[in-house]
Amino acid sequence: MQRTVTHSELETEHMGRDLAQALSADPALPRYIALFGDLGAGKTAFTRGFVSALIPGARVKSPTFSIVKEYRGESVRVFHFDMYRIESEDDLYGIGYEDYLRLEGFIVVEWPEKIPYAIPPSCIRVRIERSGGSPDERILTIEYPGNEVSS
Repeated sequence: MQRTVTHSELETEHMGRDLAQALSADPALPRYIALFGDLGAGKTAFTRGFVSALIPGARVKSPTFSIVKEYRGESVRVFHFDMYRIESEDDLYGIGYEDYLRLEGFIVVEWPEKIPYAIPPSCIRVRIERSGGSPDERILTIEYPGNEVSS
């Protein structure tokens, strides 16, 4: 488990970048990242950093209304899901979720607590919480498989 305090949105992005670099350097690590946190906690900022490490220049926005956004690099893809609007298994599987799980690339999921039945056991769980300190301060906890974080 890794626990870090960030003091700005940029530092939260850097944490995402660092995780992407670590995962891309070790193909044995999971390719599924579940991001837990309240509205405005910094999930999209973390994802922006993650994607920018793999696909420089990508413009990352929350896929709230489209549910999923795909970012393509020369040799990697990142599928960024926002499950906030998913209400049922039918909704989830209706967007082709299972197909994405079979594709090569990374999957980053915001609001995974909406789909607990569909999160692979071998995933990286990232919890982003406000610290109670300054408005931009966040506590990020990154857990790898075998160190499950309660959602």
